[in-house]
Amino acid sequence: MMPAPCQAVSVMLVDDHKTMLWGLERLIGGERTGMKVVASASNRAEALAQAAACSPDVILLDLDLNGDCSLDFLPALLVSGVSRALVFSGTRDQAMLDRAILAGARGVLRKDAPAEVVLRAIDKIHQGELWIDHEMMARLFGHFTRPRPTVKADPEAEKIASLTARERAIVSAITNGNGMTNKALAQSLFISEHTLRNYLVSIYKKLGVNNRLELYVYAVRHPIAHAAC
Repeated sequence: MMPAPCQAVSVMLVDDHKTMLWGLERLIGGERTGMKVVASASNRAEALAQAAACSPDVILLDLDLNGDCSLDFLPALLVSGVSRALVFSGTRDQAMLDRAILAGARGVLRKDAPAEVVLRAIDKIHQGELWIDHEMMARLFGHFTRPRPTVKADPEAEKIASLTARERAIVSAITNGNGMTNKALAQSLFISEHTLRNYLVSIYKKLGVNNRLELYVYAVRHPIAHAAC
């Protein structure tokens, strides 16, 4: 056992097995551990309520709560920014254990770990350290450094993105203008025909069309959101 610090480390237990909770409470809450069990929970609702009420230093968390995966609400348990989670599980599913770390847990401990290891892991987690083995560290490091697949760019989306807000407004006016002449279109936009023609030349070039008819067809096939000028 470790010497008790000035202030006891507060621990919350989350496990759906009453016998496990009973044993952990007596192990962790012993006189010489320097730790105190401030809450225990056996399901999602209890865990969230107790975490919010107590803001424990460390949450010792089982992954399987009678069929409910605690990874689904792990971020909510840590929302206060005070608590640190240590997964305490019997699973050998490495992918799930890795997910636990990626979801915010600071360490993983097997349920068959010796009592002194359980206490040491809680203490290290409380001090801000990680409790994960070298193999897991290597897998997680590979996860973060593995090149991400390149998403193929949509050429039409890139063309549309190149339009200015004013150009988008002009395209919108054309598609909604029921065949208005350039003069009428320019008047509706409060610009001169010369200015409208300059805008149209730019729009044609960016979208790869040759005239207003092709522009109209393009805009119908590839809706262009109207943006305020």
